[in-house]
Amino acid sequence: GGGKRSVDDFHRTLGKLMWDNCGMARNKAGLEENLRKIPELREQFWKEAYVPGGSDELNPWLEKAGRVADFLEFAEIMCHDALYRDESCGGHFREEHQTEEGEAVRNDEDFAHVAVWEHQGVGVKPALHKEPLVFENVKLTTRSYK
Repeated sequence: GGGKRSVDDFHRTLGKLMWDNCGMARNKAGLEENLRKIPELREQFWKEAYVPGGSDELNPWLEKAGRVADFLEFAEIMCHDALYRDESCGGHFREEHQTEEGEAVRNDEDFAHVAVWEHQGVGVKPALHKEPLVFENVKLTTRSYK
């Protein structure tokens, strides 16, 4: 490609956005920031990514560019899911949902389901599919990590 930025640069930029705003601890403002910045980064990627090598042989640079393109789509869906899941649960800690002691606060009434997101295309919000969780042998309880 004739772009100026390396695919690795886009990969690093996306990684930093995800680390900063969609990591183990996240909040609404950071997730909304990512949902603004990731589409901008994807647009830059398609315009500015430099992919060396040719088309007449196996091109690992092109393969890497394809993976980063997938990561951009997946990262956006992850941020949609994290923003939608308005609770703290397991390793996904929403800073807005914690006790005074810093313990996670779940919302079992609204989120006792598996959320599966279906990509609808670039610039289109993904579709949410829910599968209820049924607890037959274990009761939902609040864990303490103290």
